Amino acid sequence: MLVRIARWCFQNPRKTVAAWIAVVLATFAAAGVIGPSFFAQLEAPESDSRNGFEVLEEHFGGFGSGLSGSIVFRSESGIDDPAVRGAMEAMFEQVDAFEGVSVTSPYLAAIPVPDTGQQTRNLPHAPGRPQVSTDGLVAFASIDLAPELDFNETSALGGEFADLVPELPGLTVEIGGEALSEFEPPQSEFIGLAFAVVVLILAFGSVMAMGLPLAIAAAGVGFGLGVAVILSNVLSIPEFATTIGAMIGIGVGIDYALFIVTRYRDGLAEDGAVEPSIFLAMDTAGRAVIFAGLTVVISLLGMLFIGLPFISGLAVAAAIPVAATMIASVTLLPALLAFVRDRIEVTRWRGLIAAGLVALALLGVGLGFRPLLLGAPLALVVLLAGFVAPPLRAIVPRRPRAPMEQTFAWRWSRLVQRHPWFALAAGVAMLLAMASPALSLQLGFADEGNYPEETTTRRAYDLLGEGFGPGFNGPLLVTAEPRTEGDRAVIEPLVATLSATDGIASVNGPLPSDFANPANAAAYIVQVYPETAPQDPATADLVDRLRSEVIAAAIEGSTLAVNVTGFVPLGVDFTDYLATRTPVFFAAVLVLSFLLLLIVFRSILVPIKAVIMNLLSIAAAYGVVAAVFQHGWMGAPIGVAAGPIEPFIPMMLFAIVFGLSMDYEVFLLSRVREEYDRTGDAVASVADGLASTARVITAAAAIMVVVFASFVFEDNRSIKMFGLGLAVAVFLDATVVRLLLVPAAMELLGARNWWVPGWLDRLLPRLTIEHGAQPDPAAVTTGGDASD
Repeated sequence: MLVRIARWCFQNPRKTVAAWIAVVLATFAAAGVIGPSFFAQLEAPESDSRNGFEVLEEHFGGFGSGLSGSIVFRSESGIDDPAVRGAMEAMFEQVDAFEGVSVTSPYLAAIPVPDTGQQTRNLPHAPGRPQVSTDGLVAFASIDLAPELDFNETSALGGEFADLVPELPGLTVEIGGEALSEFEPPQSEFIGLAFAVVVLILAFGSVMAMGLPLAIAAAGVGFGLGVAVILSNVLSIPEFATTIGAMIGIGVGIDYALFIVTRYRDGLAEDGAVEPSIFLAMDTAGRAVIFAGLTVVISLLGMLFIGLPFISGLAVAAAIPVAATMIASVTLLPALLAFVRDRIEVTRWRGLIAAGLVALALLGVGLGFRPLLLGAPLALVVLLAGFVAPPLRAIVPRRPRAPMEQTFAWRWSRLVQRHPWFALAAGVAMLLAMASPALSLQLGFADEGNYPEETTTRRAYDLLGEGFGPGFNGPLLVTAEPRTEGDRAVIEPLVATLSATDGIASVNGPLPSDFANPANAAAYIVQVYPETAPQDPATADLVDRLRSEVIAAAIEGSTLAVNVTGFVPLGVDFTDYLATRTPVFFAAVLVLSFLLLLIVFRSILVPIKAVIMNLLSIAAAYGVVAAVFQHGWMGAPIGVAAGPIEPFIPMMLFAIVFGLSMDYEVFLLSRVREEYDRTGDAVASVADGLASTARVITAAAAIMVVVFASFVFEDNRSIKMFGLGLAVAVFLDATVVRLLLVPAAMELLGARNWWVPGWLDRLLPRLTIEHGAQPDPAAVTTGGDASD
């Protein structure tokens, strides 16, 4: 089936390329017409916070549960200075005029509240002025945003609000809230592409062999991102999901095409025949690409069973580019090879120099360094000059291939195999040491205090903390619904208990749902301000303590329904919900990986070894992520401060890394098995398999590492985590695992590597990868428009 598809695409290259161009352009056009609607819908089913939000929606018009922001300002002369007040009120009026925006000014007169015994103990704000600090120097206007506004629209509004900031001596104004934070389209992928160009040329010495994988990645990622934009209108897809999709799609797209092109070039080197080499490459490396791609996609889509819209949207947005690049590798790539044919081995100096200049231009785009953009026009000049300058038309000499026994990979494998116990112990010890910071992994959502210090979002967060206390950035909302008249008598003692609880700075309330008849209101809110910041572990501990101890004791003997809600409790519940399902997901991925490798290699020990080694490498990646992002070690160079690890990061990393590691696992072990089947030598087959795959695996891993690592320069903290985690995992998988653990373990196991019980061998289905047969030359014809 795969070969038939590849044969049609090879024989009809113009139609195939035109179809891909049409599909990508149509997807982009549809995405442009429909537009994006990215929205991160966090929810924790059947949780205390969700019940609380339902109370807020039913009785308080959704107070505190929708998208919001703030305009935070500080005046050295006080916020009531006539000039300051006039300028700020004028700004509030302008902001309030935007469609879908409602502003609550700190200068509004306090709403008279009937005497309900309302508690306002140790308030962090001026009496009767909840949006003004006690010293009168800091204040904020709250901004409520209409629910139909998506993140792109609210981010654009934040930029427009910033343009309205008045300029007065001693006045500082910042725009706060994640919804209003600045969102810039990511450009870090251009850094990865620039390095990919260099790595491909250095590894293969061919400009065309470099260009084909980049073209496949561009087509697959372009289609995938367009589909993700369209789906954002029907799924809860966070705005950073497309960046993650691009990151993964570029990495795997280049890798998949690289494996096929490498196998094609190997075929050319053997007999020089183009058509048989293409079909053999598709029947071997193409099968491995389908296997690896489906593994990644299935692992990602497995997260749909978690049952959270946020996780489902993230998984779909990441899986689509992978699926698209996989399909492009087995359809578009044969068509492009039909145009290139054996010219893939010919590189002229003009092409080599132009490729280097294009890499500089891509680096300039990624770094925002304009002088490097001159590389693009200079590349065009070099290409044109090549038509009149004979030296530029000259062919770059090809490097001769060294005999396998003289390669570094072969000699290294032999060295490891001579000292297998030492190599195994050293590799395991290294990975365990790197994984150790993950033992104290703190899951949770980082607050706006983790934004870069130069952003207005971070400065607004710091101003609020300075004026009102750190807990003011993440107040807890305690909702109370009386079931009987006797329950109302419990509310005041509850508020008093909250006020006296350790870890609470102040309490405001109870605020009735009906100010006209507060004594008989259907529900009440108590605003609780912790002493600690939203992302501080002590705040999460406070939420748990309030629910399990403080509130339970205060309402004992009554039927009062009390919920602790707000965005901090929601984060706690979301994390707890994922924590109960993540182990099940991990187990499912592990079992799937084991079964697939069992079927492919018909071995018991090889899948067990692969699963254990992959667990070690991903644990080490978790450790590095925890060290940098949670503990703050070496975080300054990439602009991050210590904070919790987003709860969905480990799950996503696990799914992606296991899928990617299967790629290398199949590519390496299939060659080892091939040598073992041919020679029966369990020792030499390991060295030969490692040596024959070292160059392509090293190049593929190097490309993935630089592509993933380039994303640590993005502003979004989650994207930085993904970039660093994936880069570390791939690096360790291609070095410590493939160069130390695999040859050492296979040396120790010997022929037992390929043992499988006879009864199990008879039960297992046949799935052949990387063992395609040479097609019959008589069956290979060149038709359609291939001659073009």
